[in-house]
Amino acid sequence: MAKAKEIDIGIAKKDREAAAKELSKLLADTFTLYLKTHKFHWNVTGPHFNSLHTMFETQYNELWLAVDEVAERIRILDVTAAGSYAEFSKLTKIKEEAGVPSWSDMVAQLVDGHDEAAATSREAIKVAEKVGDEGTADMVTGRLKAHEKTAWMLRSLLK
Repeated sequence: MAKAKEIDIGIAKKDREAAAKELSKLLADTFTLYLKTHKFHWNVTGPHFNSLHTMFETQYNELWLAVDEVAERIRILDVTAAGSYAEFSKLTKIKEEAGVPSWSDMVAQLVDGHDEAAATSREAIKVAEKVGDEGTADMVTGRLKAHEKTAWMLRSLLK
């Protein structure tokens, strides 16, 4: 059986690890937002139930796909992707919600979470560009735009 050739994508190992470190934070943010959004989808009540229930479902489905995209990018860089609550809780700045807040507090928490993920994305883009990892920078730019748009849509509900 042939042995796999070492990765040689034009980015030094230390640079791939630096990019993956930032991607790991984004992965943790994305997964935490996925869980929070899904929980809020299940538990939202009030006069905006139908629209928020539907909106949260669309958002958690998008986040679920993003989790896989970010994790696979980490693997492309030949770094192991985090995949446990314990690992994610050390990497994310997004706070879990133990209770069931009002619909408006749910929306406000998700705005904060998407703003935080956008900030994490910006840092990941900076590192990726610094180490010449255009693939990561491009992928994360898409994530940045998604987090900014979602935060804007949610924020508009609170005005």
